[in-house]
Parts: sequence; structure tokens; C-alpha cells
Amino acid sequence: MDHTPKSVEVRLDTQGRIVIPAKLRRILGLEEGDRLVARGEAGRLVLEKPETVKQRLKSRFAHLPQNRSLVDELILERRDAAQKEKAE
Repeated sequence: MDHTPKSVEVRLDTQGRIVIPAKLRRILGLEEGDRLVARGEAGRLVLEKPETVKQRLKSRFAHLPQNRSLVDELILERRDAAQKEKAE
């Protein structure tokens, strides 16, 4: 039977810090000095390693062709919008 905690209650201290319990840190592979990215999502606090965030973003855009530049497309859209504003 798996005794892995699915959730744990933690408290904020007076400076807004929280402690992630040792057992949960071990399960998640978190070590002293690790950096985490914090974000709010649908009323929740989500903490992730930067590598996890990078992997998720890479897989999210993996379907795009390698020769497609989203930056160039965005710049073109902005220039078109600016031209339309000028014309008005």
C-alpha cells in the first residue's frame, strides 16, 4: 500500500515563507538550494522546477515546424496593427 501524501497542510510564517515537509521534498526530488518557479493558477499556488516548466513549454510547441518563427509573425502582426491605427 502506498503511503505517499497527496496533500499536506503548511503555514505561512510572518514573512510569507512556507516549509515543504521533508517527506514531500524527498518524493518530489527537491533538494536544498533547488530553485522553483511559483505561479498562481485557478486559485492555487503551483511550484515547479524550471526544467519542468521548460519541458512543458517545449512539448506545447513541438508541433510547430522548425522553420516557423513566432517572433517574426508577432512583429508582422504588430506592424500591421500600427499601420491600421495610422490610417484611422
